[in-house]
Amino acid sequence: MEIICDWKDCKKRGIHKAPVEKNNSKKFRWLCLEHVKEFNKDWDYFKGMSQEQIAEFLKADLTWHKPTQSFGAPDNFFNILWGSVLENKEKAFLGNAEIKNENKKMQFSNQDIKAFEIMNLEIGTKWEEIYAKFKTLVKKFHPDMNSGNKKFEEKLKIITLAYTQLKMTYKTK
Repeated sequence: MEIICDWKDCKKRGIHKAPVEKNNSKKFRWLCLEHVKEFNKDWDYFKGMSQEQIAEFLKADLTWHKPTQSFGAPDNFFNILWGSVLENKEKAFLGNAEIKNENKKMQFSNQDIKAFEIMNLEIGTKWEEIYAKFKTLVKKFHPDMNSGNKKFEEKLKIITLAYTQLKMTYKTK
């Protein structure tokens, strides 16, 4: 069945989509080439919007109009996931560990200690060894290497969080 142009009194084939409403990309009409050109000349998505609204729209468009958060936000996914890793009461540590590392005294928080444990490393391991261990664990637990098994995917998320924790600690010290 041939689609006819939706323009008034046009009998040509409608082979080009044109939106009906600016905020609804699912509703459209079919137009011929001549009328879609005419339509496009008059189409102004921002018609009726103030400069502030246009600027706000363009800024939101950078993130596909999805809400964003800073990494430090309390309800950020990674903070929630890391918090759940630390809630394991059986393996909780008290206090801070002090390790002498390359003539510097480093203090490690409970999160750092837990991260060393997750990656099966000794507290105070050199950064190069941490990085090498992380690469090995990523290869071992990557979903592509394990037929997409969700169990390995979750383990990899926890390892990545532990690595990120240690990376931030070593970066600041």
